[in-house]
Amino acid sequence: MGFKMLLLDIPGGAGLQLAHLVLDYNGTLACDGQLKPGVLAQLERLAEQLNIYVITADTHGSAQQACDQAFIHLQVIAKQQQDQQKQAFIEQLGASHCIAVGNGINDGLMLKTAALGVALIQEEGCATQTLLASDLVFQQVTDLLDALLQPKRLIATLRNG
Repeated sequence: MGFKMLLLDIPGGAGLQLAHLVLDYNGTLACDGQLKPGVLAQLERLAEQLNIYVITADTHGSAQQACDQAFIHLQVIAKQQQDQQKQAFIEQLGASHCIAVGNGINDGLMLKTAALGVALIQEEGCATQTLLASDLVFQQVTDLLDALLQPKRLIATLRNG
């Protein structure tokens, strides 16, 4: 894995040096176990700037096949204490360099711990505590991935100066 970095200089806030994009699978990249259209192409483009990780308990058993791409690092976790496992994964990578994305209760700690936590409200909805733990909220994962590909969109949302 080569050195990758997405730099966000936030006016009136801290600059972010992001190296890792960590995404939940179901409810985030997929609905009912099926990857959302267009997501792989966006992730492949983002992989030029960020290390891409998918972390999941794989409820539907489809993540391995869907994420079988050289640019995606799949991390399947145990069914118990998923929130703590996801948080520990972010900490292991270096939380100050992570973007974490999810929607479920098991994603809340991960979003709160990461330098940039993003909640998604798609077909599955979003747990309120996860929403409150996030820095940003998007309606569609494709919109978030587009914003990461065009970082000035994020800067406009996060700026305070």
